[in-house]
Amino acid sequence: MFQEHNEMPDHKSGWIEVIAGSMFSGKTEELLRRARRAEIAKLSVQLFKPGIDKRYANDEVVSHDRTALSAIAVESSAQLGLLAQGYDVVGLDEAQFFDSGIVKVVNDLANAGTRIIIAGLDMDFSGKPFGPMPDLMATAEFVTKVHAICMHSGKLAHHSHRVIDDNKEQIMLGEIEEYEPVSRSVFHQINQEKKSV
Repeated sequence: MFQEHNEMPDHKSGWIEVIAGSMFSGKTEELLRRARRAEIAKLSVQLFKPGIDKRYANDEVVSHDRTALSAIAVESSAQLGLLAQGYDVVGLDEAQFFDSGIVKVVNDLANAGTRIIIAGLDMDFSGKPFGPMPDLMATAEFVTKVHAICMHSGKLAHHSHRVIDDNKEQIMLGEIEEYEPVSRSVFHQINQEKKSV
């Protein structure tokens, strides 16, 4: 479990926190929890999300259980860099969908004294590292790995298995109808079965 850093951001020191894991693992819920706690502490907080994510709302970060906070949808890391100036805390949801420039943007913000909280998928449906997430995890001071429960075995789920086989694009927004969380062994078994067909 993440032990929240108790240092408050100032103009000398910010930091980056990454919450990573599979789909349905509670990444967004944890982002929202940390953002709410910062608001309780009377810090200025602004959440952002990639413009591509319109699943629940255009102007909110929404978890699968429909918990939500107001957010600004942005189309690029450059736009985020302009809009995120001056906040004590900046939260980013679905960071895997941002362009590679996001790594510099969040590091610049942290260097300017902002606490950055990032949530995103660490791997895509094929089990490969997803977008800028590996670089974000590498440069973060704090990384929290969260897990869902495997839909087949009841064990910890490490992978997001795409149940729709006809779409091979890396980016496909979806919910429980399109994805299921699975353990490493189930993911391996599913891929072995696909290869044998």
